[in-house]
Amino acid sequence: MSLEHQLLLDAWRINDRVTTFLVEHIPAALWGAALPGSPRRTVRNIAAHLHNSRCSWMKSLAVGTGVSIPPRVDSNKATGSAVCKALERSGVQVRLMLEAGLQNGGEFPHVSSAFFYGAMPRNVSLFVAYAVSHEAHHRGQILLMARELGQRLPREVVGGLWQWSSRLKETRPKNTPGA
Repeated sequence: MSLEHQLLLDAWRINDRVTTFLVEHIPAALWGAALPGSPRRTVRNIAAHLHNSRCSWMKSLAVGTGVSIPPRVDSNKATGSAVCKALERSGVQVRLMLEAGLQNGGEFPHVSSAFFYGAMPRNVSLFVAYAVSHEAHHRGQILLMARELGQRLPREVVGGLWQWSSRLKETRPKNTPGA
């Protein structure tokens, strides 16, 4: 695998770990809290949406790759622990999907148009940018909800979202160079 491909996969690994890191640190009291003015939108819904979106992406982009799609989680009932486990599974499966696309010259093999659903690209590099942007948006929503609800997350958690070198080290096996 080329250095460029490895760096692209590292970008996904970091993003995946940052998302899971945040969900791991959501206090139980905040988990079911609703967004002010939008009582049906909870922290739980947003966290579950992150995993469920990954499943939707794979349903479209992993066709013919042999990558299995994890089950979705119930966005109204899932526990924090269940969402963390689901994110860990979907993070690995998305990485495998990316690897399949990279082995196919950088394009997902069985998608017929450059963009579909009006936005999602079939090119691996563009998709990684899309996916990272999507997840960062929702991480920001969770942080804002915590503030609005008077339950700011600890400085170590908020700052930890920006510690990409540390998060990358957490994703690599201990015997990997750079770990």
